[in-house]
Amino acid sequence: MNKIEELRKMIDESNNIVFFGGAGVSTESGIPDFRSDDGLYNQHNKYNYPPEYLLSRTCFNRDIDEFYRFYKDKMNCLKYKPNITHKYLKELEDKNKLTCVITQNIDGLHQKAGSKKVYELHGTVYKNHCTKCNKEYNAEYVFNSDGVPTCSCGGVIKPDVVLYEEALPEEAFIASQKAIYNADMLIVAGTSLTVFPASSLINIFQGKYLVIINRDKTPYDNKANLVFNESLSSVIEKIKS
Repeated sequence: MNKIEELRKMIDESNNIVFFGGAGVSTESGIPDFRSDDGLYNQHNKYNYPPEYLLSRTCFNRDIDEFYRFYKDKMNCLKYKPNITHKYLKELEDKNKLTCVITQNIDGLHQKAGSKKVYELHGTVYKNHCTKCNKEYNAEYVFNSDGVPTCSCGGVIKPDVVLYEEALPEEAFIASQKAIYNADMLIVAGTSLTVFPASSLINIFQGKYLVIINRDKTPYDNKANLVFNESLSSVIEKIKS
């Protein structure tokens, strides 16, 4: 039995699958990741600061113009569409195989594909709130505004995205912990599993099958039943063929 057949068998035998995904899930929709050679961390020559600072709470508080110059330029994912992975996960959900999706992405592509239960560990660009009155604004308003987006009350609008120096949303993190703990199969894909505390979620898994799909090796490969060091779309295409 080859690895794809093994993976199919694991999916067939499981009825409480959780999918935990990172940037590699969205790169095949055209959204750049952070750490690869052509990722965001290697495209910052035109900015005055490194991306880690530009996407920090300190930058938002102290250099709001620089923050939004980078954010609007690099975080605008409104034009992108779900790829084969997002759509396949929706199919698994429709078959009552997949319990939920846990994502480190902020692009909303799982919801665009129709997934109903998505836990967004790093927030989303699709919700934005005034720091003064808490009025909510959509992503189009923020990305299409001139300069720093402001509320009708005069307050500055902040994206509901987890910045450096900020904690993960407690509700999503606790729900993710419970989902992984109760899962009989955990598929981890498109993430290096190096960003804490999201990476620590893997240690909670008590189920039967752990599968990791990532181009590069991860610190958890030795714990997995199956490891695929190739593109996520190629694995999904083989499963579906």
